[in-house]
Amino acid sequence: MDWINNICWLTDSYKVSHYKQYPPKTMQVYSYFESRSGSVHLHTSFFGLQYWLKQYLVGPVVTQEKIDKAEKLFNSHFGGQLFNRAGWEYILHKHGGRLPIEIKAAPEGLVVGESNVLMTVENTDPNVFWLTNYLETLLVQVWYPSTVATQSRAMKNVILKYLAKTGDPGLIDFKLHDFGFRGVTCPEQAAVGGAAHLVNFKGTDNVAGLVLLNEFYHDPCAGFSIPAAEHSTITSWGKDHEVDACRNMLTQYPTGLVATVSDSFDIYNCCANIWGGVLKDEVLARDGTLVVRPDSGDPPEVVVKVLDILGEKFGFTVNAKGYKVLHPKVRVIQGDGIDFKMLDLILAAMENARWSADNIAFGSGGGLLQKLNRDTQRFAFKCSSVTVDNYERDVFKQPITDRGKKSKAGRLKLVYENDAQKGVLITVPASDPRPDQLQWVFRDGALLVDQNFANVREKSKV
Repeated sequence: MDWINNICWLTDSYKVSHYKQYPPKTMQVYSYFESRSGSVHLHTSFFGLQYWLKQYLVGPVVTQEKIDKAEKLFNSHFGGQLFNRAGWEYILHKHGGRLPIEIKAAPEGLVVGESNVLMTVENTDPNVFWLTNYLETLLVQVWYPSTVATQSRAMKNVILKYLAKTGDPGLIDFKLHDFGFRGVTCPEQAAVGGAAHLVNFKGTDNVAGLVLLNEFYHDPCAGFSIPAAEHSTITSWGKDHEVDACRNMLTQYPTGLVATVSDSFDIYNCCANIWGGVLKDEVLARDGTLVVRPDSGDPPEVVVKVLDILGEKFGFTVNAKGYKVLHPKVRVIQGDGIDFKMLDLILAAMENARWSADNIAFGSGGGLLQKLNRDTQRFAFKCSSVTVDNYERDVFKQPITDRGKKSKAGRLKLVYENDAQKGVLITVPASDPRPDQLQWVFRDGALLVDQNFANVREKSKV
């Protein structure tokens, strides 16, 4: 990432020209970040800022070489001299290349209702008033891990609803597995999104997310996986030797959990006549649990039929809540087509068929890390206060064409409504006496708070 990591050009093109557009004698620009409202989820799980701070803002980040490269690029880009060379060289020489900015933010993992301030940003040197919103482009990208964490948490709530009704809620940590690395746009997105999912769950195949949390959040290993087959490792044996491919999974991994994709040819035949027929005794004798993976067809229909076949072949018990639970040597994972809506459809179909949610885990890729955008939670970064010629004034936008885009005015706090460190969080003017839940996390190139991931998880608990 060294080729792109130049703070002088990590912005939208038009922001390069903004230093000339503020009122004369502007000294201070104060802006805030919020989720204006969720199109699906009414709360936001705030996560990911610490990565952006450590990766892009901490320490001396402005050098003469970076200034020269940025100026050359922007002169070509605009066809003339618009780049604020003097401003960046002021930061280099006056501040040693450290950004004269301070940031307050909600603790990561905190779950905050819609239309509340999550972060504030302002310059600490009046000569670089333009820098606050120059950094908007980079800082707003916290929308992505926050939205993934929000969506993952909402999916957790769906699964918990059915576990509470039909089974054991204590199984929740490994009920949704991240299959999303291959479906995102680049390794950095995989890392950021994968880390965000792990705020809520402990199962993942997204190695990049583990690495990010180790490097930036002090967690040696935040997620876990098991041996599992893909279609190539089954189909390479040939259709006539599918049973040998399946037996190989049992013998290569004689203990613990092992997952085997079973729809390469005929999922129902595989469940009934291979797992529940030829290999049944080996499955039952094995010191561990076989996890059968369907991977095609209509998920609610296929999952219920697979459970019915496995229940017939391996047996089941009925739990205290009146729902069927497969023999402990056999479980199911559905990893095809899983998103927020599909989870509910599958689990509802299972409930109607009297199958407990204990029997199944899920894997999600695109539905977890890709079926979302900045407008999913309507994230925005807006200026709400400026100081011009030593006079501070509130500023806001209020377009008559979209009342929902009205922005907040003035300096802001995030407080508990009842001032008891719990319950409903609300945004109030900075003059409000209640304790601000936003904390200083960055000032003049230095990280002020370094959260560990266990703390993030604790704050985000359902």
